[in-house]
Amino acid sequence: MIDKNVVKKLVEEWLQDKEYFLVSIEISPDDRIVVEIDHADGVWIEDCVALSKYIEEDYELEVGSAGLGQPFKVPQQYINFIGKEVEVLDADGKKVKGILKAVEGNDFTVGVEEKVKVEGKKRPVKQEVDHVYQMDKVKYTKYIISFN
Repeated sequence: MIDKNVVKKLVEEWLQDKEYFLVSIEISPDDRIVVEIDHADGVWIEDCVALSKYIEEDYELEVGSAGLGQPFKVPQQYINFIGKEVEVLDADGKKVKGILKAVEGNDFTVGVEEKVKVEGKKRPVKQEVDHVYQMDKVKYTKYIISFN
């Protein structure tokens, strides 16, 4: 079995002085390694190839981008998508869509359009309501791809 820490060390060496960051490393029982990296402006295939060659040994290796539309795995992904529309599935199974407004430590804030009862009005009014979540307490958060 391949030592995950050895692979992580190699990846971190390659990432040094680059704007990429490590998202995940998975190693299967048959020594298949999957390394996911990401970058604020996206991942270039040439860089995936370069990283793959850097850590290549006698095992099956796959290096790729974390991918749009996939759930966030690390805090840097939340930071990269501040100001963008995201979908959150909270621990209770409630799904909300809104704008990722802020990230502070393990907490993140999403502004969600909701109908709110306003004093002096007969009908509820749509307003943006901030919801604060903890990254490790939600089932997932992912970027909503829009083709508008």
